[in-house]
Order: sequence, then structure tokens, then C-alpha cells
Amino acid sequence: MSNTAVAITTAEAHSAHNYHPLPVVVASADGAWMTDVEGRRYLDMLAGYSALNFGHGNRRLIEAAKAQLERVTLTSRAFHHDRFADFCTQLAELCGMEMVLPMNTGAEAVETAVKTARKWGYKVKGVPDGQAKIVVAAGNFHGRTTTIVSFSTDPEARADFGPYTPGFQIVPYGDVDALDAAVDENTVAVLIEPIQG
Repeated sequence: MSNTAVAITTAEAHSAHNYHPLPVVVASADGAWMTDVEGRRYLDMLAGYSALNFGHGNRRLIEAAKAQLERVTLTSRAFHHDRFADFCTQLAELCGMEMVLPMNTGAEAVETAVKTARKWGYKVKGVPDGQAKIVVAAGNFHGRTTTIVSFSTDPEARADFGPYTPGFQIVPYGDVDALDAAVDENTVAVLIEPIQG
């Protein structure tokens, strides 16, 4: 049995099957290139679903991470820390925003966007309580939380996780007329991936 087959069989035996990975077992990576356990090289076109746009083994990022790990490994938001203010200031300036809210994952960011849009709808727009609507596109992938799978059209992502969170209207991806027709007085946001996951 090949190294690839052994690694995949072992992983399948001991891990939850919420993903269906490609049959490649990555052993190392540098920049945009990955090498599997058999020594074959691959151009990493996924880039961690865009989370690794800086490439594998980026020396500047590794050195910055090492330096921070040697100073303070982790603090919760129960504390301030000496890098947070500068990070938030620079990120807000880069994005042209007054404030930012750093997140660990994309799903957390989407959940926060949903909550922020709904709160804005109730407090600012005057949407009646419990009536806020967010328009989303079919074929989306924003994460795996219960709220996010509530507006997924992927049967595998949704199956057996209900009851689902209400307040979402799904329109076909790229259908501007359907999107326009879906937006009404209770719409608080439109949540669409520019490139669908």
C-alpha cells in the first residue's frame, strides 16, 4: 500500500467525514508549490481557500509569528495587549473603515456580519422585530455553522442539521433581476461571494 493510501485510510478511520479531500497527502510546501508523501509536486491553486494567498513558508510571516510566539503566545480578549491597537488602526486605515473586528475564521466573520446587519436593520432602518431579511445566492459556501447552513443549497451541508435559522432569501447566483426582486423594505443585507466557494 502506498504512503498516500496508508495516510488516507488512517485519516478516514479516525476523523469525522465532513470534508471530502482530494486524494493528495501534502508533506511539505514552499511558496505556491506543495510536495506530497510520494514526492510529487503540485501547484497549490486552492491556497487554503484563499487564506494562504501569501504562499507557504513565507519567511517574513514565519519570522513575525516566531517573534510574537516568543513574546506572548496568546491572550483572550479579556486582556488588552500591546500589538492590538496598532493592528486594528492599520487594518482600519487599509480598509478605509473607522473600526474593525478581527475574527479567527470566515464563519465567525459571516455570523458577525449577519448579526450586525440585523441589528442595524432593527435599530437604524426600523425593520419590525423578527422580520429582518438577508438575501443570499444559491450555491454559496460561507462556513458550517447552523445559521450559515440555514441558507446553503448544498443538501450535504444542510442534511440533518435543522431546525434552520430563518430570515434568509436565496436567489440564483448571478441573477441580477432575481436579486433586485428579492430586496424589499425588510432587507438588511445582501450576502454574496464574488467567487463562490
